[in-house]
Amino acid sequence: MTDDVRRRKGDTDTLQSPNPPTTADSSDHVDSEEEKLPEEKYVEEMAKNLQQGTDKVPHLLETIVSGLPAKWRNWVIRGVFTMIMISGFGLIIYGGPLALMVTTLLVQVKCFEEIISIGYSVYRIHGLPWFRSLSWYFLLTSNYFFYGENLVDYFGVVINKLDYLQFLVKYHRFLSFSMYCVGFVWFVLSLVKKYYMKQFSLFAWTHVALLIVVTQSYLIMQNIFEGMIWFIVPVSMIVCNDVMAYMFGFFFGKTPLIKLSPKKTWEGFIGGGFATVIFGLMCSWFLCRYQYFVCPIEYNEKLNKMAIECEPSYLFRPQEYDILGKSITMYPFMLHSLSLSIFSSVIGPFGGFFASGFKRAFKIKDFGDMIPGHGGIMDRFDCQFLMATFVNVYISSFIRTASPGKLLAQVYTLKPEQQLQLFNSLKEHLETRNILDLN
Repeated sequence: MTDDVRRRKGDTDTLQSPNPPTTADSSDHVDSEEEKLPEEKYVEEMAKNLQQGTDKVPHLLETIVSGLPAKWRNWVIRGVFTMIMISGFGLIIYGGPLALMVTTLLVQVKCFEEIISIGYSVYRIHGLPWFRSLSWYFLLTSNYFFYGENLVDYFGVVINKLDYLQFLVKYHRFLSFSMYCVGFVWFVLSLVKKYYMKQFSLFAWTHVALLIVVTQSYLIMQNIFEGMIWFIVPVSMIVCNDVMAYMFGFFFGKTPLIKLSPKKTWEGFIGGGFATVIFGLMCSWFLCRYQYFVCPIEYNEKLNKMAIECEPSYLFRPQEYDILGKSITMYPFMLHSLSLSIFSSVIGPFGGFFASGFKRAFKIKDFGDMIPGHGGIMDRFDCQFLMATFVNVYISSFIRTASPGKLLAQVYTLKPEQQLQLFNSLKEHLETRNILDLN
């Protein structure tokens, strides 16, 4: 067989082969319009209805950075709005626990809106009935349940003094479930034969969004009540890790970290981690010195209001440690901050990677365009929700102990005859153990 015949035969075999050899280049090629699956074309069509991108910049700032290269232009814009957000966070902390809680609620609502907007694009294309109204109704119902639980736990004494609120406290869970049942029936009645699969998919979409956003904000509230330090330090760690990973990656990044986020590098990941550990220790040392940050938020019966006053616990009092033969004085909380900083540096970024995968699935750059250089609110808080869950679990597992203040708050919610019964039982128990001697 001549060389020409062999070449022609080889070409024919390649054309006829059902599974031609796949190279790394061919496996990553961009599909043409003809090659795209119907689902891919549909997602691209849906993405056109979504707000995305971070190109919205105030005119003055746009004029200032107009002469810079694209890379440095984005760096300056991102830096300016990062400083604005950090300053705003400081003002909210100055406003106290109530300001933090209100901010958490507002962020939760905005994040939910950004996630649901993607699903709402499906609704508008197909004309599915009631999707948006149902989503917001379920958000309202979930917040009524979770925030009601917090109010009952931490403000039960105050609420029980108001006769017109006692009904809501006593039947809170029944009322919450009844509200959910109304939404459930509403959804079933809205089903359209032609779109059953799509509607059930969006029903699941709404509940996953509630799981990601509402339950996490509920845990954030609980962390705040344990003491503002359990909110400020973890949130600041995530901010520090995000900023420093970006800085290290911008100036030194060369090695890609993960395909979901092509701009993330190992240099940024490692540099951000070390910076977060150092920042966490410094921030913890500073906040541990002030009762305002370390005391739990509890109801004070004498003052008849919620107060941030206490004798700081062991965690927030300086202790001596023998390290390598040297005596070092530090706050025990600083050791716990190491665990928090390691989690925020190693596991926290995966919240961002998860969000990146979600955005890639729907071919969008950002969840929104509210913050120039950053995207939407969800783009900035994707790691915070995962961190909030970890802090809550960490407190429950390693920190929380029985608190007389919290037990008394529950006792104050009892009826007078129940309080008297508890007093007599406790008195009898203490006398039996010879702890209390009234003779």
